Amino acid sequence: MSMERIDQINPERLLWSVDDRGLSLPEVAHKAGIALSTLEKVIAGEIGLTFKQLKSLADSVGRGVLFFLETGPVNEDKVHSPQFRTLANQKPDLSGEVKGIIERISRVRDVYLDLMDEEESRPKFKPPAIKGHSPERAATVALRWLGIDPNSPQTFDSYRSAVEACGVFVFLSSGYAGQWKFPKNSDIAGFCLYFPDCPVIAIRKQVSPARQLFTLIHELGHLLLHRASVIDDETDFYAYQGQEREANAFAGHLLVPSLVLAKIDDAMRPKDPAEYGAWLDVHTRQLGISTEVILRRLLDDKRLKRKDYEAYRQFISKLTIPTAKGASRWRDREPVHLFGDQYVRSVLGAVEAKQISLSKASGYLDNIKIPDVHKLEKHLARV
Repeated sequence: MSMERIDQINPERLLWSVDDRGLSLPEVAHKAGIALSTLEKVIAGEIGLTFKQLKSLADSVGRGVLFFLETGPVNEDKVHSPQFRTLANQKPDLSGEVKGIIERISRVRDVYLDLMDEEESRPKFKPPAIKGHSPERAATVALRWLGIDPNSPQTFDSYRSAVEACGVFVFLSSGYAGQWKFPKNSDIAGFCLYFPDCPVIAIRKQVSPARQLFTLIHELGHLLLHRASVIDDETDFYAYQGQEREANAFAGHLLVPSLVLAKIDDAMRPKDPAEYGAWLDVHTRQLGISTEVILRRLLDDKRLKRKDYEAYRQFISKLTIPTAKGASRWRDREPVHLFGDQYVRSVLGAVEAKQISLSKASGYLDNIKIPDVHKLEKHLARV
């Protein structure tokens, strides 16, 4: 029975999917483990595929099996959301892997909203009106909205929790090879998808949580200031004009408020940029940020010369930065790393309420094994 072939495969949809992922037919054949000659015959309508082959083919291009069994051409407006198309238009050279991550994150968001549909406790996104404010004023209002005290020690995790509590779905990519890891050859650092009810921020995992934190707040700036979907590569974090400059200024003022910046003694600034890290260490540890974020604030306040800032950047560029490792030592905690505490608790709550099965919960939680679902439950019960 397992060797029966499915003949109703739509070749037009198959070719569209290959092109949509920026792949060639030989590449898809290799990824799916199917002979190229077999795929060519399927396209010609000469043969079908077994379900196992079709599933492997669908996985290789990020589609479901039923997608290839539907008749008629692909309706791109139905397949790709307006948010997805916005990002694709901003970066026309997006790789198929990055496109796949964007689509998968959107689907996880949909699962979250479905599970929390009847939940009054789901955080609602009610952003403050800060468009047109100065960066300092916008950051002050946003800090109050987030409920963050800049005088208290902060970390990436504390900011992430605050942003999630304000109704934003925050995704952090994996350091492990797999469907949730950004490809090495991609410069994408993060993106945001604007939805009025529950927007998304996606962050590329970095070795330094401080770099992740700046990406998080930069993307939050786009959501609050521009109410738009935006995708950013590393160069966008050094922009000096347009919306990217506005998001950078917002992030800088939010992470380094003026009262904190005033505590920095310029007279103690070392002559050697290589020593800036030690000079600002007490402040970077307190704020959970990188040295460069403070330097950019000093630059904007005209307390640091551009040549000194660029000298520090040149020094940093020569350092060897280790590759980001995996999310955690525990597979059962990986879903919290990826999708956040709110999402994971909503899935486990649905299991407890008998809305979904343990098997379905496993699928929603990055396909962790059933025993790991139970371990995750116990871990969250202790937190």
